[in-house]
Amino acid sequence: MAGNPRIGVLALQGDFREHIAVMNSLGADAVGVRRPTELAEVEGLIIPGGESSVMDKLSRLFGMAEPLKDAIRAGLPVWGTCAGLIMLADTIVDGIEGQESLGGLDIAVRRNAFGSQLDSFEVDLDIPVLHDPPLHAVFIRAPVVDTAGAGVTTLAALADGRIVAVEQGNLLGTSFHPEMTGDTRFHEYFLSKVLSAH
Repeated sequence: MAGNPRIGVLALQGDFREHIAVMNSLGADAVGVRRPTELAEVEGLIIPGGESSVMDKLSRLFGMAEPLKDAIRAGLPVWGTCAGLIMLADTIVDGIEGQESLGGLDIAVRRNAFGSQLDSFEVDLDIPVLHDPPLHAVFIRAPVVDTAGAGVTTLAALADGRIVAVEQGNLLGTSFHPEMTGDTRFHEYFLSKVLSAH
């Protein structure tokens, strides 16, 4: 099991296929997760980019919200990218009415911090845990971490100081989309978290 852990990618909405492809290319056994029974079979979970309010509604509709919260509390390694980061935040600063998150990360997150799809951008980020060279990061209608609690480690920030990658215990969150660039270091970093959680 240690060689190719089973990694789930929440497949309710968003770009889950890309994460599955990257994880499989790294030797993991990556599968889409839509039901509590599938969640129970994975050793790590990625919550992909997409539309956080839709993901929230679907997770409740499919009976996944409570099992996901339980898994996070129980220590399952979970990585949220873009909308997934919003899903893991304890507080959503500008959520739509009735929007809920799964929580777990002691952060307040702002959903469309950079504006609309037209305000998408790319930038090279220095991320010490990934070593050199800088990571080319793609931001699409990206959230940003407004505030982070004492137990949260900032992994990356923009030049203006806005936080775009965090880690807290078993949880990892990125504002950007590492599955889109061909640089697999963040996926490898998450895999190492999953393997060390055994």
